[in-house]
Amino acid sequence: MAVIEKRGPYQWRVKIRKKGCPTQTITKKSKKEAEAWARKVESEIERGVFISSSAAEQTTIAEVLDRYEREVFPRLADGGKRESFRLTLLKAHFGPLSLAALRSNHVAAFRDQRLKQVSAQSVKHELGLLNRTLKFAQIDCGIHIPHGLPTTQIRMPKLPAGRDRRLRDSEEQRLIEAAIACKSKEIENIILFALETAARRSEIAAMRWEHVDLKRRIWVIPFLETKKSPRTVPLSPKAKEILESLPRRIDGSVWGMAEDSITQAFGRICQRAGIDDLRFHDLRHEATSRLFERPGWGIMEVASVTGHKTLTMLKRYTHLRAEDLAVKMG
Repeated sequence: MAVIEKRGPYQWRVKIRKKGCPTQTITKKSKKEAEAWARKVESEIERGVFISSSAAEQTTIAEVLDRYEREVFPRLADGGKRESFRLTLLKAHFGPLSLAALRSNHVAAFRDQRLKQVSAQSVKHELGLLNRTLKFAQIDCGIHIPHGLPTTQIRMPKLPAGRDRRLRDSEEQRLIEAAIACKSKEIENIILFALETAARRSEIAAMRWEHVDLKRRIWVIPFLETKKSPRTVPLSPKAKEILESLPRRIDGSVWGMAEDSITQAFGRICQRAGIDDLRFHDLRHEATSRLFERPGWGIMEVASVTGHKTLTMLKRYTHLRAEDLAVKMG
């Protein structure tokens, strides 16, 4: 039976007690709203389909984002540093809204606004973080979101065609010559190592000797250092040779360059070599394509090296030259 009490000029408290069910209490702005809510809840309790949404009504998006940061970020790569800016952005935009009040039109408006400011890929990452946070609220916090996940009720931004940049003509030679002339003594080996392993910049920067077994020619990339999940990368003879030539650092790191330093050094090298529109990440595309061009290498072998989980993503990083395929055709 519902009990409705006036608590102030614009406050009507509803309390519903039912044997075998926890007491449900909520405050509405008018008696009409209170009565409507009471009828709805009593009907759902009678039919055995009632799920309380009070937690969702009383919890803001900002509170869930804060809890996600405290509990999940420490388990992410780099302690969630890459996600911090996105989380702050989401909090500024959605923070005051309750979980129950968030609707798909709010998310769609955010998407459209951000697409005018940043790339579709960036917006997709931001919406992905919001979606993971809402799932966290449901699964880990036990908060029922009455209208479902609004992030699944909108169209995600359409991504542009992926880059297909590969090294052309004498670019590799010019790149290495410019790297040798660079102040950094490591960047040359980092470039060559990237071409041998198809590793990401973040994975290379985070390499530690404890994860490298030169006798078995393998490199174990732990969860905290890779984008997706742990994997073991086989080392080519050239990759092994590069690692054997390196001096051992006292801190246990393989390289002394951070991610940003690699990017900056690579940019300067491209300038010095007169190479346009080449990014360090393009070396991963180049290395992946080269693996496929090796005789006898198939999809599973290449994916074991690159760490791609789906054929779609593997195809996005593979750019076989038509002229090379023509030669294979005889």
